[in-house]
Amino acid sequence: MGMLALCGAALALLGAGALLVASEPDSHAAAASETPTAQPGTQAAPPGKTPRDTAGSRQIADSSEAAPPVQTAPEKPDPFVIKRILPIDGPIKYGEWHWDEKDVPDGPIVITVDLDARVLSIFRNGYEIGATAVLLGTQEKPTPLGVFPITQKRRHHVSNIYGAPMPYMQRLTNDGISLHASEVEWGYASHGCIGMPEPFAAKVFSKTKLGDRVFITRGKMVSKGDSLVDS
Repeated sequence: MGMLALCGAALALLGAGALLVASEPDSHAAAASETPTAQPGTQAAPPGKTPRDTAGSRQIADSSEAAPPVQTAPEKPDPFVIKRILPIDGPIKYGEWHWDEKDVPDGPIVITVDLDARVLSIFRNGYEIGATAVLLGTQEKPTPLGVFPITQKRRHHVSNIYGAPMPYMQRLTNDGISLHASEVEWGYASHGCIGMPEPFAAKVFSKTKLGDRVFITRGKMVSKGDSLVDS
């Protein structure tokens, strides 16, 4: 009886031990479940390193840093904003004219005429390339105010109304108001046209084309940074 009791106790202890072993988690299995599984096309992190240290993650970071910045097209300068006024000392005298187009880029032509100052200026791409004193109309036949496109050009022209020669004629209105070469002297006047010294008129004629605009104002002051085409 005593031996049977001891054997039964031993069997009971063995059964309890088996239950304890079965209830403990397998340490190798737990470690394997915590280790990141490599995805197709990537490399698992080596021991002692986190996934951020892998070559694959560095390549992603490097590619994002190497991406070129988005570039926008630079704004083009406005060809009608005044970029230069010719440096002329004092008022321009009758018969006097100035011209300097050195290093001035190509661009649209704009002509301005100030009736109060009796000065015509020609601008290319916003740069003043020429200026002169001009002959204007009288109170009875004034030079009109406004913006006028050049509608006709003739190197040799004679007035249909007055029979007077009008070299380098550039018509502005249907009733004959034009830019042209003339004797620009004190005491002279036109029938509303804008007369320029002939050498200057020849230069202006060579630079303009049909459709170029002439802005005729009274006393409007312009300076660098102003727009030529604002009325």
